[in-house]
Amino acid sequence: MLDRYVYGEVTRISPEAPIPVLRTTRRVAMPGGVGNVARNVAALGATARLGAVSGQDGPGDELAALILAEAGMQDAVERRADIATIVKTRFVASGQQLLRLDEEGAGGSVANRDLFGGACAILLSDYAKGVVDEALIQAAIQAGETTGTPVIVDPKGRDFARYGAVDLIKPNASELAGATGLPVETDAQVEAALEALLSATQAKAVVVTRAGKGMSLMRRGGPVRHFPGRAREVFDVSGAGDTGLAALGLALGAGETLETAVQFAILASGVVVGKSGTAVVTPTELIEAEMAGHAAPAQAKVTPVEELAREVETWRRQGLRVGFTNGCFDILHRGHVAYLDQARGWCDRLIVALNTDASVRRLKGEGRPVNDLDSRAVVIGALASVDRVTAFDDPTPLALIERLRPDVLIKGADYTREGVVGGDLVKSWGGEVRLATFADGFSTTRTIEKMTESVR
Repeated sequence: MLDRYVYGEVTRISPEAPIPVLRTTRRVAMPGGVGNVARNVAALGATARLGAVSGQDGPGDELAALILAEAGMQDAVERRADIATIVKTRFVASGQQLLRLDEEGAGGSVANRDLFGGACAILLSDYAKGVVDEALIQAAIQAGETTGTPVIVDPKGRDFARYGAVDLIKPNASELAGATGLPVETDAQVEAALEALLSATQAKAVVVTRAGKGMSLMRRGGPVRHFPGRAREVFDVSGAGDTGLAALGLALGAGETLETAVQFAILASGVVVGKSGTAVVTPTELIEAEMAGHAAPAQAKVTPVEELAREVETWRRQGLRVGFTNGCFDILHRGHVAYLDQARGWCDRLIVALNTDASVRRLKGEGRPVNDLDSRAVVIGALASVDRVTAFDDPTPLALIERLRPDVLIKGADYTREGVVGGDLVKSWGGEVRLATFADGFSTTRTIEKMTESVR
């Protein structure tokens, strides 16, 4: 499939009908369907041989070019004149899908059954379009048995018995309920449904994805194990199943246990739901997510510049408005809190850049800062209004602003808009400069003076 995304802004309702008018700002295309599974495999550092069918048409040409441009993907897609390439176009504003347009006709099967040689894992992503037919399933199982390669199916429909003696079937909760006719709300209900599914199929194991509840695994003849999900900010669940399938396959192909593979899939899926559209995850993002899971919430917001730049790009793809402000923020007081609350009201995500300790000394003199950079960063990160904290050592944050390209640049009302460093840059890419007011009578200098007076 070819996935297209049309991003834009909605500022008015059409006079012709009660529908929003989308002003287009950006268009993105990428391989969808099983192509998104392959993209995730490649993004995680492996090589994905992509077997599928597409049409000999314009969208098929575009899809072939996208596959060729993806590092780590081998194109084994069959181009056929008797079918049309499936295209799904999503229209998005402010991070929300307004409409999805599907263009598709009759599907087709894969003629080349010799796709599996040399594979460490075989992933069958069934979209019920005719590609994953009985002949392909049997070819995959035979290849797996010959080489000891695990065969994993992401199923469709109600008849899971058609997949034969695969190593693992990975339905989601609603698919499990549809295949068994049983409820799947509680752990006990899921256990009964998994047992029923294994009794009705030849599969060696089943793992069911349960959104925020995590995953549940049952081997044939064994007990059910429940793996809790990870608390994450969920932005878009589309494509999470593809990421989970890729992660399961990579872990099992690397020789890990099924239990470890499930935990890896939960981690990867938890990262991808924080992104927009059919996204992928990278090893760096997985390591960062794992580390953040062991850090305090405030510490988890403290982010190196390059990692932050990647996050900002993800926010931008989601249609979120990114704000940026900077300062020493030495001794946090009521004025700082009010200022940052006001700044957060002008954006969807607020970044605070702190002067390093050396930079503060250059600005404020010896004896400052009172609190070192690590302490200041954690305190600022503890505020609900702040989404990320980073640092800069230059005399001004100009280079950092240019790297992050925020939509809103915020400084105190003691500045003029023309005098804000980086203001012209932000305006050049369509952003704006805002001036936030400080609460009167509150400042770090005044706090230090009071402390000095009390000591005297």
